[in-house]
Amino acid sequence: MAAALIGGMLRSGFLATQIVAVDPLEEARRRLNSAHAIQTGADATSLVPGSDLIVLAVKPQHLADVARALGPLVGAATVLSIAAGIRIVDIGRWLTTNAAGRVFPLVRAMPNTPALIGMGITGAYAGGEVGEGARALATQVLEAVGKLVWVQHEQLLDPVTAVSGSGPAYVFYFLEAMQAAGARLGLDPATAGVLALETFRGAAELAARSPEDFATLRTRVTSPGGTTERALQTMMHDAVHEAIGRALDSASARAAEMADQMGRDA
Repeated sequence: MAAALIGGMLRSGFLATQIVAVDPLEEARRRLNSAHAIQTGADATSLVPGSDLIVLAVKPQHLADVARALGPLVGAATVLSIAAGIRIVDIGRWLTTNAAGRVFPLVRAMPNTPALIGMGITGAYAGGEVGEGARALATQVLEAVGKLVWVQHEQLLDPVTAVSGSGPAYVFYFLEAMQAAGARLGLDPATAGVLALETFRGAAELAARSPEDFATLRTRVTSPGGTTERALQTMMHDAVHEAIGRALDSASARAAEMADQMGRDA
């Protein structure tokens, strides 16, 4: 995701000289240098001070150690975390471990994997110390890889995670099911896969361009007594709508559980 953000920022108008990346792995630094020609290093001490925005793009289990080391180096920067399931209160607590008395402007964001091709959707929350200028800069960075929605309360990032953070997996799961059904009905798997994929792609683009809501669009495709109605009746009988709702409830609850666990354990 860090590489996706860097690539998106460069495509959106940021200069390579405005971006530095810190990674302890030499191979990761080599890839970033090769792909984007930005400055990289293994040690944050010389690279982080003076930054306007510091993006924490690390695995959640590593965030506590990274934040503790960064605290004295942050200066006036805003800190943006894209680590899943780590709350602002815990990030702030770790940052102040070696920088007692500091109050850090913190933004927490939940992007999703289509950011890798510039078609992501990110939900973000800005802590109370984040000013308008810092929020605008965070917006520029996050919108470099797709669309962005700001939420008013941090706990809403749990349902954001359930809907869009995990959402690509649901789409792939549905595509798998459509491909398998098409093959069972006699299509070769490759043809069934193309039909399923292009149907999803076209339907999503139609919904994006249409002023009508999803339910209305569904109704317009559903002729009385036709094939679509029969298929939807089967899904309704099998409570697919309710099953999807329960799945998202579970994902949202798990996001909250993970935040509790990782904040406590670190």
